[in-house]
Amino acid sequence: MDKNYYITTPIYYPSAKPHMGHAYSSIIADFFARFKKMDGFNVYFLTGTDEHGLKIQRAAEKQNIDTLEFCDQISQTFRNLSKTLNLTNTDFIRTTEERHKKTVQYLWKELEKNDYIYLSKYSGWYSVSDEAFYNDDEIETIDENKVAISSKSKVEWIEEESYFFRLSKWEKPLLDYYKSHPDFIAPESRRNEVISFVKSGLKDLSVSRKSFSWGIKVPNNNDHVIYVWLDALTNYLSALNFPNANDELFKNFWPASIHLIGKDILRFHAVYWPAFLLAAKIELPTKVYGHGWILSDNEKMSKSKGNILDPLEIIKEYGLDPLRYYLIKEVSFGNDGNISQERLEDCINSDLANNFGNLCQRVTAFAIKNCESKIPKQIDFQKEDLEILNKYMNNLENIREKIDNQDINFYIDYIINSLFEANKYFNDQEPWKKKDDQLRLNTIVYTTLEIVRKISFLLFPIIPNSSLKALKIFNLTEKDINFSSIENNDFLVKGSNINKIDILFKKIEKNND
Repeated sequence: MDKNYYITTPIYYPSAKPHMGHAYSSIIADFFARFKKMDGFNVYFLTGTDEHGLKIQRAAEKQNIDTLEFCDQISQTFRNLSKTLNLTNTDFIRTTEERHKKTVQYLWKELEKNDYIYLSKYSGWYSVSDEAFYNDDEIETIDENKVAISSKSKVEWIEEESYFFRLSKWEKPLLDYYKSHPDFIAPESRRNEVISFVKSGLKDLSVSRKSFSWGIKVPNNNDHVIYVWLDALTNYLSALNFPNANDELFKNFWPASIHLIGKDILRFHAVYWPAFLLAAKIELPTKVYGHGWILSDNEKMSKSKGNILDPLEIIKEYGLDPLRYYLIKEVSFGNDGNISQERLEDCINSDLANNFGNLCQRVTAFAIKNCESKIPKQIDFQKEDLEILNKYMNNLENIREKIDNQDINFYIDYIINSLFEANKYFNDQEPWKKKDDQLRLNTIVYTTLEIVRKISFLLFPIIPNSSLKALKIFNLTEKDINFSSIENNDFLVKGSNINKIDILFKKIEKNND
């Protein structure tokens, strides 16, 4: 079985500071990366910044600074965000790096060699904001401005000499590929959207620009820069040192296991990218998953609307793990999700403080007082103990399958139900009434501590810092965490010390006025 796993976020366009949408994509990718690592996989997790194109050039000119210097500054804010979000990314790629430039120019030459690129003239609608070309039927007029229907970004008519990629040649091959690889695009609604777009007809794609200079030059023609999306998409290969086919990174991790992206860039990843790869005779990634948007007041966040939520401000007020938990739990993965301060506070108080934090505190305090601050040595599992413990063992393969299908909602619901059952078990068994039956008291305590350990392992990909704090009860660290051990009902070392821990989550005092 292949135990290598390569996951990518979009590479973020650093024309402005990071917002909640960037944080969401990164946190979700980190969740999958941590889970797979916990399950024994060799994980390569890539994120980074997309730093070419007219939008970047204009943003730098507006600030009257050198374009690369502008990119250096903004890219660093995204690198800092990775640390702030506690991401486990293996690499951070910038499209201004030399390793990336070499890969992009190699790919261009392969497409040219295979006769999929030709020189002609482009005339049509172009959005600088989206760095995208649009057909007439994708344009509407709002307040006398031409805008893209999908993004509402302003478009302008351009006419210039351009190199074209023979995208029209790939209409049938792409449809055949989608049919023979039904899991290539997810969720299903996105797959249907892509198939509908391709069936409507593909036109050859302009893949170079002459009207600006900030980008990677077309090989053997310095008058042209390579279209920013052909440039940007190639980062998934350049991070693996492609085209060095003998490189261990490329051999081990390509094709990518999953490209995790926002739904607004689905067409680039599910139509253009596979067409480029097929034309260059490079294997396609296993899956492209287009998740929904994080909304603010039911609208997509954008700089122009002034409704961008700063993840750093929320982390400062509530902490990182509560934000990670909230985004993973409250947004139905694949769909749009609306940010609500009230729901965030409810998650902290109900799920994290009451259900998880309180369970850890209660059973630990009881064990310290009644089991000499040690994991009980003498235990005798009864039917009700094994019933709750074995639910984890019986669900391991199901959880793996759900994660491979990106069913985050199942995973978080499973944890919430497990916490409910654990609290109910401890309450129903009433160990405080068993002080004249030390064996039964020990068994209830051991069973509950084992459940705390299992749930802390399961929560680790979601709230890593808080999970590790909980595991200090048992002197366990990150290196002790592995998914398969969740089926083990006697993982905890009998007779070892139990540690008192601080409150994991402080409840939010809510104003009821």
